[in-house]
Amino acid sequence: MPTDKSAFPGLYPCDFYTPDELFEPDRMYTVYEVARLLQGLEPNAEIDESTEEVLLDWAIPWVMTHADELVVAEPRHDDEPGHYGLKNDEGAGEATDASDATGENAGEATGDAEAAGDADGTEP
Repeated sequence: MPTDKSAFPGLYPCDFYTPDELFEPDRMYTVYEVARLLQGLEPNAEIDESTEEVLLDWAIPWVMTHADELVVAEPRHDDEPGHYGLKNDEGAGEATDASDATGENAGEATGDAEAAGDADGTEP
């Protein structure tokens, strides 16, 4: 049931970090580390499992909200989670999004008119 605002001793802005504020530009972080960072903790801080579950409830939507500003790396091993980091020119690698990785934007990314479907200079 909703509660009147007057029932609370204080109300505060609902501010969250931006990726630039949270991440080091040359580092990659697991969602568990992101959850800790969002709370002002060190990425490797020891927390109990129930606290970690609550923090993940905040971290996952934060990652999704800021997806345009992030890159993701697939796990290096089967038992490892993916890693997230800041999108930048140096660390983004060859494929910066799924469409680039599959070649869907190959003509646009390379400027190759033939790959873009405009080999003779006319519109398709």
